[in-house]
Amino acid sequence: MAFLVIFGPMTIQFGYNKKQVLDGLRGHFFGRPEIRIMAIIINVFAILSAILLVLKRIQPLPFIIFALLWIFLWISIYRILPLSIYKKSATFQDTFVLSVEDRGLLLETKRGSQLWSWEDFSAFKETAYFFHVYFNARSFFLIPKDSFKDITDIQSARQLLKERIKG
Repeated sequence: MAFLVIFGPMTIQFGYNKKQVLDGLRGHFFGRPEIRIMAIIINVFAILSAILLVLKRIQPLPFIIFALLWIFLWISIYRILPLSIYKKSATFQDTFVLSVEDRGLLLETKRGSQLWSWEDFSAFKETAYFFHVYFNARSFFLIPKDSFKDITDIQSARQLLKERIKG
């Protein structure tokens, strides 16, 4: 609340950069516990099969299978999944005006506006290009950090999100 009293409401205008969105979606997917657990399990089995192959305890086929699983997992999470979501969502083609206010986040487009109170959000995280503002574990909104005027505004937004979103 001190942020808003001192600095007043902050308004930014933005569109999305495809490369940055794909990176942000990767950050979301790799942050999911089920994907991290699956990646750890596949990595452990791939390493174990490599060790057993070197020790001549197994044939090359199990090693090849786990190597292919590992490659498929990374291609899926790193490329296919983010690209499919980017292509399906019209959101990433639109331009927005976002006002950070005392009562919440007000998002405006050509088609209308939506106000989310701070209580509507369950968590937020920060990646290289975005603030990920989560409604629940699977539903979130990306706020591009490069849409802020300068580093001071980014730091102010970060502090406000930390104060207002408890999660």
